[in-house]
Amino acid sequence: HSFPTRRSSDLGEFYLSQAVTQLENNYLEKCKLHHVQLTIGTYKDRLLHGDLDRLQEVLENLMENAIKYGDGRYIQVTFEEEDYCQLIRVVNSGKPLRPDDYVHLFDSFWRGENAGSKPGSGLGLYICKTIMNKMKGDIFPEKREGEEFSMVLVIS
Repeated sequence: HSFPTRRSSDLGEFYLSQAVTQLENNYLEKCKLHHVQLTIGTYKDRLLHGDLDRLQEVLENLMENAIKYGDGRYIQVTFEEEDYCQLIRVVNSGKPLRPDDYVHLFDSFWRGENAGSKPGSGLGLYICKTIMNKMKGDIFPEKREGEEFSMVLVIS
């Protein structure tokens, strides 16, 4: 018998709990060290389509950005289901983006005014967008009232 070869475009499957466990393992201690209150919301475990390792890459980028560019008070990760998709929202306290900055957020090499002298290449969110698109998902900023910044991942 010959078995069909798996094309790189085929997506695997993983449970949401696997992604959450890795997130907790990577960031609970790190946030404590930075004196950032990390809250990970409740969720209903479910099977998702995509690449767990690539999703971890995206979550790590969002968490690192939240630590680097937030004001250090808190980061919240919440979960909800909408239109058969899994949403993962990463919110951090701190100065929100200027309205003009939202259109450039995913441009390669672009860095917001809030980057200041903090090191970075301006490629992180561009790479995140590319990864989420390859997984047939999405990532977008969510405008919020007050002193918060929010990014939403959509896993289809």
